[in-house]
Amino acid sequence: MRNIFKIVSLFLVLFTFSCSKEEATVQTDDFIKAADMSFLPLIESEGTLFYNSQMVAEDALLTLKKSGCNTIRIRLWHTPTDNQSSFNEVKILSQRVKNLGMKVWLTVHYSDTWADPGSQIKPQAWNNLTFNQLKIQFENYTSQIVTEIQPDIFQIGNEINNGFIYPEGNLSSNESQFVSLLAAASSVIRSQRPTTKIMIHFAGIEGASWFFSKTASIDYDYIGLSYYPIWHGTDFNALQQTMTTLGQNYNKKVLVAETSYPFTLGWNDWTNNVIGLTNQLHPNYPATPEGQRDFLQKIKTTVQNTPNGLGFCYWGTEWIAFRGNQATNGSSWENQALWDFNRKLVPAASVFK
Repeated sequence: MRNIFKIVSLFLVLFTFSCSKEEATVQTDDFIKAADMSFLPLIESEGTLFYNSQMVAEDALLTLKKSGCNTIRIRLWHTPTDNQSSFNEVKILSQRVKNLGMKVWLTVHYSDTWADPGSQIKPQAWNNLTFNQLKIQFENYTSQIVTEIQPDIFQIGNEINNGFIYPEGNLSSNESQFVSLLAAASSVIRSQRPTTKIMIHFAGIEGASWFFSKTASIDYDYIGLSYYPIWHGTDFNALQQTMTTLGQNYNKKVLVAETSYPFTLGWNDWTNNVIGLTNQLHPNYPATPEGQRDFLQKIKTTVQNTPNGLGFCYWGTEWIAFRGNQATNGSSWENQALWDFNRKLVPAASVFK
């Protein structure tokens, strides 16, 4: 009888351990409901308050968490001229996010300023270096980010459709060096923080298959795609098919790494908005609070219905008209934020639930 008891006890221990391992695996790949909040330190530094859906002033990060957001995306610039998105600012913001129990997703631009398909300017500190010298600096910088900030998701570059860190990492003219830099970053991240997920980010749908064929040799986890109707078309079927094909061909989880939509075509400062015309909208979604909510719900549903779909991220979440309605250096995105012109949380935030 005693032997039977030991056998049963051993079985229960093994079963519990097995379940714990399985649960841990599931937790690392929970559906990602993210918001990019990179402007938050700047906006808060100028005295702006954010309000929840009850018009109660509240920490914007906490408001998002209560709404169901589980990940905060933060851009990182190397040596910005005004300290915005600097290493120290990002490190502090990342700790705030962690203290609230949310995951940190870093989008590392490897630039002193905005990096996107139209601009991939390398940090000024890396000028006049040979490629080998630059690669060493690149690896050291990547190592510093991983060890000091310890992100849950490390996005290598931002919208690197034709490479990054120009001219050395230009995909068209220096493909081998581009791949070498990606591989080096991946190796540093894997060796120093194996739990951090690695993302490679492409803007749009067209050309994505070609691009990810070039990165097939890289050790990474997530494919990130930007999807804005104004630039990438209005065909959700094309988006889903692209995500499905990429996920299956490369055995990766796939996310919509950036998206947004307006709740109005109006404006709240004198900084020109990116979207302000009806012909810039998706025909099925008006520029209303409900239209914005329904658009984001469609994004979420599309990802959920994709075999390897893992989540989405809303961009410009916090970029309200924080400098007043007369500002010409305010926000070009205030009509796409997730807080309205009264700085009240909009209905679209409910999609995070």
